[in-house]
Amino acid sequence: MKDSFDDQPPAPPLTPPAERASLRDGVRFAFGTLTVLPARITRWDRPAARTGMACAPLAGLVVGLLAAVPGTLLLLLGGGPLLAAAVTVAVPAALTRALHLDGLADTADGLGSAKPAETALRIMKQSDIGPFGVVALLLVLLAQAGALADLYAESWFHGALATVIAAVTARLAMTLAARDGVPPARPEGLGAAVAGVLPTGSAIGIAALVAVLAGAAALPVGPGAAVQCAGAVLIALAAAEHLLRRCVRRFDGVTGDVFGALAEVSATTALVVLALG
Repeated sequence: MKDSFDDQPPAPPLTPPAERASLRDGVRFAFGTLTVLPARITRWDRPAARTGMACAPLAGLVVGLLAAVPGTLLLLLGGGPLLAAAVTVAVPAALTRALHLDGLADTADGLGSAKPAETALRIMKQSDIGPFGVVALLLVLLAQAGALADLYAESWFHGALATVIAAVTARLAMTLAARDGVPPARPEGLGAAVAGVLPTGSAIGIAALVAVLAGAAALPVGPGAAVQCAGAVLIALAAAEHLLRRCVRRFDGVTGDVFGALAEVSATTALVVLALG
């Protein structure tokens, strides 16, 4: 694959790094780097990255809502759950130019190479995709579509809610990965721009808030569903944390590809958990 987070050249700093970034700067940073939705990045510095990664779940909320609409409409118009699920899975890929999926494939190739960190990072930068990447993409996309098909078979609300929760959780995993103490593996790319920008306490606080809101969104279905939705967020973040730690040990830090892999793994885990029972 030719495009990845790490292939995107960073914009030059537009403001002094010491200047505090506004919420608008952060929202533009989040949408400009994590989606293809129109958002002109006005600042590219550490303060803007800090606010932007804190706003990453907001970008996920918009992506999730946009993905849930066509799937729900297809279901209401008489389409089957599998068709609705397939379209729903395709929308986030389109809204990110498949960069998260590309990051997943590149990370799988790097981890599966069994090479030293420098060589593994070079493998991840290559434009082609290896067998580990192919298998990872197939399994993740099949799991996402299968879980969503089961959820849409329950009702359009179950499918739509799961879609939104998965998209938000995917970006929330990036927020946690941008906490201090997580080093970049390269001196350039998105990974270097956002690694370590958020205080750990802030990242954990955002994660807790999202989990509570996910549970609250499911309350119309019942208290059991609320617990399951909140639990899905936390379990997905735990899976992403496991992958993050492995990547840090393996690559001596994180890259933009790793951020993409974290997003896909956490989204898939959340959907699988929500499809259970």
